[in-house]
Amino acid sequence: MSAGAEAPAAVASLAEGILRGDPRMLARAMTLVENAAPEAEAILESLYGKKPAAPRVGFTGPPGAGKSTLVAEYARLLRAEGVQVGVIAVDPTSPFTGGAILGDRVRMNEHATDDKVFIRSMATRGSLGGLAARTGELCELLDAWGSEVTLVETVGVGQSELDVAEATDTTVVILTPESGDAIQALKAGLMEIAEVIVLNKADHVGADAMEAALRASLAFRPEGSRPPIVRTVATARQGLDELHQALREHREALAKPEIVGPRRREKVRARIRSAVREGLLDAWLRRQGFEDVLDGVTDDVIAGRTSPYRAARALIERMTRDGKRTNGNGN
Repeated sequence: MSAGAEAPAAVASLAEGILRGDPRMLARAMTLVENAAPEAEAILESLYGKKPAAPRVGFTGPPGAGKSTLVAEYARLLRAEGVQVGVIAVDPTSPFTGGAILGDRVRMNEHATDDKVFIRSMATRGSLGGLAARTGELCELLDAWGSEVTLVETVGVGQSELDVAEATDTTVVILTPESGDAIQALKAGLMEIAEVIVLNKADHVGADAMEAALRASLAFRPEGSRPPIVRTVATARQGLDELHQALREHREALAKPEIVGPRRREKVRARIRSAVREGLLDAWLRRQGFEDVLDGVTDDVIAGRTSPYRAARALIERMTRDGKRTNGNGN
């Protein structure tokens, strides 16, 4: 059998395994997609839409807010209801291997023996938005595996986490009573993307004052668009039922005909735009021998002949000229 025949057969085998709920096949496909392997697109294409898309709940907020504990406990609650759960925990990138440090998987290892929970740690690999670049694609693989609710936990990088709202259906912003959280949240714009606000560690001193500050910050928003504030103590499993109810109500609101159509269209447009942007960039970098070009402009910056900003702008202009030239040739 030729190599060209083997590749489609391997893709079909992976797809079939994932649709059967095989976690090993799912993990293998996720690795291929994360690494942008040649067969990654074919795998995603073969699985897209084969099973209903699971609701995606994003958990974001400042570092130390207790996101991992809350996600683990909420996954426990969902499993108690018989819900199959997928978890994507976006970890910082290891400076040595380039992979995820796996801190969240360690914290969630109580779910390791449950075959109805699949947890994947992803490395940010330089992605500045708190979410790894291929999070959306991994969510699609979880859909095909059978996830009924997918939980996405961001790395917690503060002001650049806003893309969680684009990648998920409901955005949960987690804050704590500790000083600085309110100011950081407002500066980061997290209040603007919050659809549910969790005040975690609500047994700490200052919880009442923090809640009052949050309500004051939401006062400018129209009455119907103010997110609920849920107080939790994740380590004691307190407030999880209230969080579950708030998420259920938001999901029901999204199902209204006047909302579901436009919102789905907006997310599909964003998904296509992201795929096109990444595909065009990858194609250009492969064709142009980007690493050699990058080495050249790096030498120019080190020698003081240009600045990093001018060098980047020159590369962008070169990409634009190449694109116009290609279009002009009709290729």
